[in-house]
Amino acid sequence: MNEPAQDPAFRNPALPPADRVEDLLARLTLDEKIGLLHQYQAPVERLGLRPFRTGTEALHGLAWHGPATVFPQAVGLASTWNPDLVRQVGEAAGDEVMAFHHKDPQSVGRNVWAPVVNPLRDPRWGRNEEGYSEDPWLTGVMGTAYAWGLRGSHEVLKTAPTLKHFLGYNNETDRCVTSSGLPPRVLHEYELKAFRPALEAGAAVAVMPSYNLVNGRPAHLSPLIGSHLREWAPDDILAVSDAYAPGNLTTPQGYHRDLPEAYAHAIKAGLDSFTQDDADGAATLGHIRTALGRGLLTEADLDAAVRHTLSIRVRLGEFDPATPYDEITHEVVNSPEHRRLAREAARQSITLLKNDGLLPLSAPRTVAVIGPLAGALFEDWYSGTLPYQVTALTGLAERCATVYHEGVDRVALRTEGGYVGASPDPGGGPLYVGSERSCFDVFDWGGGAFAFRACANGRHVQAGEDGVLVNDQPGPSGWEVRQTFRIEERPRGVVLRNISSGRYVTVAGGVVRTTDDPDAASVLSVELVESGAARAAEAAAGADVAVVVLGDHPLVNGRETEDRTTLALPERQETLLKAVHAANPATVLVISSGYPFAVTWAQEHLPAIVWSAHGGQEYGNALAGVLLGDDDPGGRLTQTWYRSAAELPDLLDYDVIASDATYLYYRGRPLYPFGHGLSYTRFAYSGLELSAAEAGPGDTVTVRVTVTNEGGRPGEEVVQVYTRQRRSRVKQPLRQLRGFAKVRLAPGESRTVEVELPVGDLAFWDVTRGRFVVEDAAHTVQVGASSGDIRLCAPLRVRGERIPPRVLTGRPLDAAGHDEYDGVVLCDAAPVAGDAVRSASPGAWIAFRDCDFGGEPGGDPEGDPVPGDAGPRTCALTVSSDEGGVVTLRLDDPLTGEVAGAVTVPPTATRHDFVGVSTPLAGAAGVRDLYVVYESEGVTVSTLAFLGGLRP
Repeated sequence: MNEPAQDPAFRNPALPPADRVEDLLARLTLDEKIGLLHQYQAPVERLGLRPFRTGTEALHGLAWHGPATVFPQAVGLASTWNPDLVRQVGEAAGDEVMAFHHKDPQSVGRNVWAPVVNPLRDPRWGRNEEGYSEDPWLTGVMGTAYAWGLRGSHEVLKTAPTLKHFLGYNNETDRCVTSSGLPPRVLHEYELKAFRPALEAGAAVAVMPSYNLVNGRPAHLSPLIGSHLREWAPDDILAVSDAYAPGNLTTPQGYHRDLPEAYAHAIKAGLDSFTQDDADGAATLGHIRTALGRGLLTEADLDAAVRHTLSIRVRLGEFDPATPYDEITHEVVNSPEHRRLAREAARQSITLLKNDGLLPLSAPRTVAVIGPLAGALFEDWYSGTLPYQVTALTGLAERCATVYHEGVDRVALRTEGGYVGASPDPGGGPLYVGSERSCFDVFDWGGGAFAFRACANGRHVQAGEDGVLVNDQPGPSGWEVRQTFRIEERPRGVVLRNISSGRYVTVAGGVVRTTDDPDAASVLSVELVESGAARAAEAAAGADVAVVVLGDHPLVNGRETEDRTTLALPERQETLLKAVHAANPATVLVISSGYPFAVTWAQEHLPAIVWSAHGGQEYGNALAGVLLGDDDPGGRLTQTWYRSAAELPDLLDYDVIASDATYLYYRGRPLYPFGHGLSYTRFAYSGLELSAAEAGPGDTVTVRVTVTNEGGRPGEEVVQVYTRQRRSRVKQPLRQLRGFAKVRLAPGESRTVEVELPVGDLAFWDVTRGRFVVEDAAHTVQVGASSGDIRLCAPLRVRGERIPPRVLTGRPLDAAGHDEYDGVVLCDAAPVAGDAVRSASPGAWIAFRDCDFGGEPGGDPEGDPVPGDAGPRTCALTVSSDEGGVVTLRLDDPLTGEVAGAVTVPPTATRHDFVGVSTPLAGAAGVRDLYVVYESEGVTVSTLAFLGGLRP
């Protein structure tokens, strides 16, 4: 009798995943392997492999596939300061991904492109709402929690979470061509620190490089993918490209001559999956085949990439007879449990910024609910489709009597030929010019972006693909937002310019359309039909309290592809707020936004201010519960709120240390500090104790503090623990979050909170030796309600290393490992790996502190060491330059310091063609500061080697 055929090893769940992967890899032909390198992986029918696709969006709930539970935006989830809750949201989102996957496995894949763990370095970043915090440690905590929820608690993955976007990505302005300069300390202490926890824990199993360049090299070619990300992870991780990013490697980045060369480099750097040309992978795979034919790639290179892909598919249980998630059905989508979770997440994210006693509202007879966000909920680009909407208005209206006004101006637009009119048809129609006055409501979304809603049918105006203006949209929407316009002043009126197309509005043959010719733009007279501020003030004047809901539209003026230029509220929104407050001093400002605003006027004049991110489908219920006192506001800020954008460095300055950026280094007085958030009750702190007054790098110190609710209401407090290193070789943060605990206390209740502080977490990157070090130093442990509200402090003596002077002999100094700089940019020393330093202007310099030149200054007039003393006699530099130049070595000062040497840099063929030049060293003895001064622009230094020793 014949034995039954056995399943291949890759289908045997009893075997280790690595063995299953190797078995499957060995069965694939070369062409089948290539077919697995695109986002839409080709099936291998002879082995029973189904098609597989990467890239399901689930940043705060499943997106882009129809109605699903919409939770608060990611920055709102982090504002709960509740990792357990964030994990529950991730679990719910993962379950809904599985439900949709079971219905349509081809469209809804299980590789989820979330969470985003870019630290929120600058609040002007257009994608601010996607991240968690400006603090990299807190970002890592929240990102790990959400990723754990997505991946599930079984060995078999529920979904395969992907960390975005690696690396140094905080600007939309020219994002595909700008380079983020990351000095070693910023790289290791700030940027990488946010990515490591989720990978190291095994919570995230994939990573997506970012569009930008880092130190001159495209992030998709980063050697850190292999040297760091894959080293941290306990298992294989998948590296997927961002959409259309691989094609950028030739144009516009110009990093490679053609796509076969670029794609070969990307695969060797660690990229496993190309998100290019949507579902059609033919061109991409063709370029990979060409690279193989040219010898730019080997089959072993492809095997490495395919192995990572297959590892994820094996761990997802794709080849198992059953998985723990097979029974998840569509009943989980927007289930009662998920709706309750959405409401709780929204409630805990609501942050009370100011309260002079107006809140909570005490049985108001009438509430005026006012503002362009009062009666609306918005979906951001990565939001799911709202299954229902509980707005601020509906949430409050269910609880008390309300009057409502949007507070937007109603205008008529008149041309020389008549009024601009709009169709009353519910589906809209082309705008026209006629004799009867037609009205439009004007929405100010900031940054000079306005939207017009036709009163005739309540639909927004957009510039169609054919250029004709049509009133057929529910509001600003889509990737290419065609529904916003700029209002430009002209001598006889205004002209409108569609922001998306850049084209001007004109009237041609009675049809309102757009034109490229600014001189052909129709000059319009704007007739104010009804002042939104005045009507809103009338409504507020007759109410007990006014709740004004303002903020951003997530798809306008601050979104993917568009950074903000200001932190101010939209001008017409602030005008509305002032008018309402003048009519009724009992005014609460509710801000709904994905980023901070500089609400300085409101802070000075209003009695109460509340903020939350866009809160999802249950936002209105959560808000009403907080405003009316059912619940304590549970949120705390995870970003600094500044008084003005003038307090921020340049958007493209990624050196948070040198530029005093984020709460870590900011020396000013913010509007609201990192960690800020008020309660309806009062908390007292007492009895701060450390388990040890002195500790070493391998120890953990327990921080204990007693928190007491001294008020008459139950409330929530986030107890935050910070440290500050008192002395150091280098610039240290002014304060740094090390841990926190969220507690709920009844009136009069006390609780002792414990937070663990691993002393190893106090390490910083030592540029002199290229590693983390815990320095021997005194620290202060600070405990309080925010980074700006420290209640108690305790000293902690840390037994660590003393950083010695730089050893110059032995291995060369990397120019990028300097201590300070001026007028330089970090760039790539070679396409594959390595950083260098290039001068942006004559007189630029880099400094190396505490360099040990050996010996002691001698007695001769030049200060040379006495004969026989050890020390380098020559400095050899590796340099390149477009046009040649001069580099001078000075001691102790870049302008007046004595010259220790100088080299002439010859012109080189390209910036990557480095040559060696050298100079004798004069007067360099003892421990001195070394300045490398670039006398010319466009000179690059990669390394400095110090040669010599004992004199004969």
